Amino acid sequence: HVDIVEFGGGSAQPGGSLQLSCVTGGFNMEYARAWFRQAPGKEREGISCISNGDGATHYADSVKSRFTTFRDEGKNTVYLQMVSLKPEDTGVYFCATDLRLCGSRWHDPSGFGSWGQGTQVTVSS
Repeated sequence: HVDIVEFGGGSAQPGGSLQLSCVTGGFNMEYARAWFRQAPGKEREGISCISNGDGATHYADSVKSRFTTFRDEGKNTVYLQMVSLKPEDTGVYFCATDLRLCGSRWHDPSGFGSWGQGTQVTVSS
């Protein structure tokens, strides 16, 4: 189990930007870190994943070219930079990690054992 805390949620207008941070309790180069979001009444969906080692990234089609995930190893932190926000980006965003590669099924939440408490993102005019 890894302690995880997310920061940076809030409100934005369509077209606006937000950046989320995910701080883990003890960075481990073997861990992949993923961002998921859950909208009201919908299942939790994978948004992005950054692999251990080479830092390769994966994105859901719905956020590709608008969201960027990156990490700061010195701060035990992974980020999700979100630009050109849309109302459909609204939801609770969760950071998750596990001892694994992102792999082809990175978007499956059942593959991650450690989760943060989530942070709310609301996009509306």
